Amino acid sequence: MTVKVRVITDCDDNEVVSRIGSVLRVKVCVGAKDITVNNVLKNYLAEFFEVNPRYVNVIRGAKGREKTVEITGKTEEELKEIMDAIP
Repeated sequence: MTVKVRVITDCDDNEVVSRIGSVLRVKVCVGAKDITVNNVLKNYLAEFFEVNPRYVNVIRGAKGREKTVEITGKTEEELKEIMDAIP
């Protein structure tokens, strides 16, 4: 499943804020200087969608706030179910 993500970096905790159509708004907090936003986002989305982090890949927008992320490791139906549960 390919998901568009709008990253918000000013936060206290990692969370999926909302979904506008097929775009996820995700708050990502970067604590250590050596960890990039993409790594934190990848690990958080893996936890959120309950897949291994190796199944989450940023395929477009690595340096921007708007990213295209590919998530595999579950069926499209299972991932769509999780997406539909986001307000």
